[in-house]
This record gives sequence, structure tokens and C-alpha cells, in this order.
Amino acid sequence: MNNEALATAPRLIDGPDAAAATVLLAHGAGAPMDSPFMEAMASGLAQWGWRVVRFEFPYVARMRETGRRQGLDRMPVLQETFREEVRLEKTEQPGRPVFIGGKSMGGRVASLLVDEQAASGGVRGCLCLGYPFHPPGKPQQQRTEHLAALQTPTLILQGERDTFGRPEEVATYSLSPQVQLQWIPCGDHSFKPTRSSGLSEKQNLATAVACSHAFLTELLELTSQAAD
Repeated sequence: MNNEALATAPRLIDGPDAAAATVLLAHGAGAPMDSPFMEAMASGLAQWGWRVVRFEFPYVARMRETGRRQGLDRMPVLQETFREEVRLEKTEQPGRPVFIGGKSMGGRVASLLVDEQAASGGVRGCLCLGYPFHPPGKPQQQRTEHLAALQTPTLILQGERDTFGRPEEVATYSLSPQVQLQWIPCGDHSFKPTRSSGLSEKQNLATAVACSHAFLTELLELTSQAAD
């Protein structure tokens, strides 16, 4: 994989060209970059003035080409794809701060890379939209080891009904002080609430966008002050 090949790969970009920072978002395991969830988050953040770049992992790109469902790429491929997207962003938008993150699996990959990418310069923080703390029904298979040692500010937005990690489960995990956790009321893995909650999916997505915007804004101000 190289920058030349990546430059021709599909990307979706929302928000103003003059945005103060870019938010680089990856999709989850079972849906592409233009899923309704990703569209809502990207357009919502763009309305707040962020430049949001979405991209796809190779297995989804293959699925678009062949029309057939593909198996997930292995973690090293997912990570290197994300690294290449960060490199491309730094090349095309030199000097513009970058935040990385994504939906579920995409957020997990970002969280595995954020310390490395922050150390190399340019990446300021991580945004996880529905973190897969464990596979549904398998709470013993935790994906949390690296979260205990994270050194870069990270926001995890999690639905209160998320089968990948409910409040009573997550409360027992050891998370780094750099990890902020906010719960989306009555939300599932994609923040959709129950009918009885009186909330709508649109409202919960708007809440997720507002929380993300507040986190990104505060972090951008702090890191910009530190750089001065």
C-alpha cells in the first residue's frame, strides 16, 4: 500500500476547507463509510466547522468492486491502512491538526494507533463512537488492555444499552485517565434509543455530535496553547 494508490481510493470529505482541524473517521466492521450513522456524524461535525474525512478499509473497497461480501482484513492491514490515511492527510494538509477515530472497529483501530501517531506529530486525540469493549455475549474477551495505558486524550461515546460494553461492565475496567467516557441515553451500539425512552435516534446522534464537538474543541484549544 502506498500514498499513490491511496490517493485514488474513495474518500468522503465534509466541512469547510478552512477548518481549524481534520477529523479522520473509519467505519465499523459491518457497514461502509457512507452508512447512515457515518453520514450523520460526519455531516453533524461538519456543521460545527470541522473538516471530516471518511475512508474505507480494503475489504470494503473490494466488496464495492465485486459486489460480494468480504471477510474482515486482519488487524495489521487495518492499522497500516489507517496509518497511510494519516500520512496522506499530513501530506495534503500540512500543518493542520488531525484527530483520528471511528465507529466501533474503526475507533478501536484508531485507539490502538493514537499514541504512536501523536508521538510522530500532527494527531491530537482520538474519538471512539461505540467502542467494542468485548464481542456481544462474550464479556470475558475484553479489548481493553491498551486503553489502560493510553497517553493521548481519547473520548469514548457509548450507548447505555450497547451489547459491546454496558455501564456495569465498563465500570469494572481499568481505563487510563486520558480516556473520557460519556454515555448516550438508552442508546444501542449505534446510539439508537428504545421507543419507551421518549428519545429519537436523531436526538441521540445530535447528542453524540455535540459531545464530540465539545471534546475536539477543548482539546484543540489546549494543544494549541501548549504549542505556543
